[in-house]
Amino acid sequence: MVSNDRQAREERARLRTYRARQEVHAGKQRRRSRDNLIAVIALVVVLALATAAQLFYFNGGPGSVEPVASPEATTAPPTDAAGQNTGDVPSSDIAEGRTWTGTLTLNDILLGIELDGAAAPQAVSSEISLIQSGFYDGGNCHRLTTEGIYVLQCGDPSGDGTGGPGYSYGPVENDPADGVYPAGTIAMARQGGNGYSQGSQFFIVYQDTTLPSEDGVGGYSVIGRVTSGLEELQAGVVEAGVVDGGTDGTPAVPVAITSFSVE
Repeated sequence: MVSNDRQAREERARLRTYRARQEVHAGKQRRRSRDNLIAVIALVVVLALATAAQLFYFNGGPGSVEPVASPEATTAPPTDAAGQNTGDVPSSDIAEGRTWTGTLTLNDILLGIELDGAAAPQAVSSEISLIQSGFYDGGNCHRLTTEGIYVLQCGDPSGDGTGGPGYSYGPVENDPADGVYPAGTIAMARQGGNGYSQGSQFFIVYQDTTLPSEDGVGGYSVIGRVTSGLEELQAGVVEAGVVDGGTDGTPAVPVAITSFSVE
């Protein structure tokens, strides 16, 4: 009888030990599953942020200028709704379907320019209206990108990438099918995912750059090109880089728009 009682106690002790070990094992499994889930969630968040950053980089600019330069772009003025013009957008007839020539002076650097009113009638009409009204007088170029995307972004009256002329328009016009924007290209910045967020911000490509085209939106409206002075711009502004040694931000050499004219 005593032997049976001892055996029963030993069985119960072994059972308790087994259950305790099982609980420890189950706890480890639960923690492992929880840690794995946290890791997966963290990875998803990181990937989502990376994707958002990539879109904003030039499109908020080109990702962000208004590159876009996404080419962030960093940003164009927001619109009330994607897919429609907002505000008092100048008539596309202003461009007259022809090539306009002129000059853009940044600091003391004189750039010769051409605007193609046949290829991008709405965007060029808007630019002509802004130029002739003196909108850009006293403005600046607030963004320089020096890695992967090579643009100088200008035309924001607020000087921080958030301003515009009080209207926005679309859609994207004359964007290159292959996504390549050759050195000297002048194009309109916009918000990521919104082809109707073009305003006054434009960017100058100083080195051949490939920019993404978004489904249903396109790339960036190419309005013209720099015909002279690009090397001087590179030497006088680009080579100095970005404030604090970055690759996307305020130019180390402040860039003022001292004159802008077309005819």
